[in-house]
Amino acid sequence: MPVSPGDTAWLLLSSAMVMLMTPGLALFYGGMVRRKNLLSTIMMSFVALGLVGVLWVLYGYSLSFGTDNGGFIGGLNFIGLMGVGQEPSAVYATTVPHLAFMIFQAMFAIITVALITGAVVERIKFSSLLVFSALWLTVVYCPVAHWVWGDGGWLLNLGALDFAGGTVVHINAGVSALALVLLLGRRRGFPGQAMEPSNIPLVVLGAGLLWFGWFGFNAGSALTAGGLASSAFVATNISAAMAACTWMVISWLHRRPTVLGTVTGAVVGLVAITPAAGFVEPLAAIPIGGIAAIISYYGMLLLKMKLGMDDSLDVFACHGLGGIWGALATGIFATVTVNAGGADGLLLGNGTQLLKQLVGVVSVGGFAFVATWVLGKLVDVTIGLRVGETEEMVGLDISQHGERAYGGLLR
Repeated sequence: MPVSPGDTAWLLLSSAMVMLMTPGLALFYGGMVRRKNLLSTIMMSFVALGLVGVLWVLYGYSLSFGTDNGGFIGGLNFIGLMGVGQEPSAVYATTVPHLAFMIFQAMFAIITVALITGAVVERIKFSSLLVFSALWLTVVYCPVAHWVWGDGGWLLNLGALDFAGGTVVHINAGVSALALVLLLGRRRGFPGQAMEPSNIPLVVLGAGLLWFGWFGFNAGSALTAGGLASSAFVATNISAAMAACTWMVISWLHRRPTVLGTVTGAVVGLVAITPAAGFVEPLAAIPIGGIAAIISYYGMLLLKMKLGMDDSLDVFACHGLGGIWGALATGIFATVTVNAGGADGLLLGNGTQLLKQLVGVVSVGGFAFVATWVLGKLVDVTIGLRVGETEEMVGLDISQHGERAYGGLLR
């Protein structure tokens, strides 16, 4: 097929929007940590743009989208972008240059690696994080991306639906984050010591950039500039808005309508609609976003208050639980009237689709947890995962990077 200028322009713009999400995530995460760890936290997200940006073009894209090997992993036919040029792919996004599809997918890989870091900030060694990130991209992200989106991937062949990354990005990152939390243990002083966010306006700015970029994330996944992109765009906004309002009301009922909680709710709504955006009617985003906020809010309380787990920035509660609900909700609300390439869900009499979604959740979650645990343990026994006690007390900005975000006191 010939290249469509409109589709190409939309996909390149969407790629740029998704790229902006990673610096947005850096600000979102950075504002939530103590001031002595702000730069370190920002660096953990931002460095993914460099590290994954290089590894993706060398071999990551090929392992994810190359010629299928048993439904599990792509081949090496695209290694070093061999055969990936200005002409469309015969398989993926057939109206845009293959390079445009490749770089769009690169941005997904980048932010998925960055998402994990929020669970382990304030205590992980930067050098170890780099090694882990490279291993995780190779061993976990690339196979899962191939399962779900790669031509011949076994979950794709099964019929599991994931429009823009509910399983590939959010369940994958959220469950992996949980495994790392269990490996690293709690921050010193948790939960007794107050760990107040350093800059909530920075969190709001980051959340705003994430919300903006998510339109490229979800609507861009239509891969064409048309009605499906419009439907996904609208559904994305509705879910974020509903989840923000729901979180605000819940926190108000408990105590106060906090700014931090409201913007977190918006992000949870964005997470939940991601797998469903191009398969459901826009109004279905209201229950998807609202229920996501409830699940993540109380999941966060359970993990922190009842189980005493120190997922620093609640990556599992927001992305893991939000992604799981979103994947299952896709199997409930999906309809072929929105996307003929999808399927009808439970509400339209197709309970089998919900079972397929459940298979995707369990298989991706199980694989991500076990593989991440093994990789984290490997890094830990070789070069060590965690900084020393003194380094942690001083703060990772000074101990890992020799810089500080603000002058004056470090607390």
